[in-house]
Amino acid sequence: MGGQVGVLISSSGIVVVVVAVEEVVVVVKVVVVVVVVVVVVVVVVVVVVVVKVVVVVVVVVVVVVVVVVVVIVVVVVVVVLVEVVVVVSIVLVVVVVVVVVVVVVTVVLVLAVAVVMGIIVVAVVGVAVVVVCPHTYKIHTWHL
Repeated sequence: MGGQVGVLISSSGIVVVVVAVEEVVVVVKVVVVVVVVVVVVVVVVVVVVVVKVVVVVVVVVVVVVVVVVVVIVVVVVVVVLVEVVVVVSIVLVVVVVVVVVVVVVTVVLVLAVAVVMGIIVVAVVGVAVVVVCPHTYKIHTWHL
């Protein structure tokens, strides 16, 4: 940090100020690191929860699809006996549309959450790196 030369030439009052400023910088860096760790942990927890929700949604979709297939088979058997092909076509189209909509909505939600979490992590880590390592980014705001 800047101020090392000041320590050698300055009077005792300025030495105390320089040491205090460096201690504040260290404390700020520690606080930033702790905040980054907390944010990363929160993001990981949120991602885990989202994954669990997605798994539940997928299981529900699979169960719905199985039930719909069973219903379709029953309807097909009945329709074959009755020979009403139009009803089967309508039922199949409705089922396919519902399944496609559920899958697309689930994928879009998962991707949206992933993008938002990625942006948060990149922003927090970027700010932390700049604060913890100011020399790397030519930022000298800590040199009071």
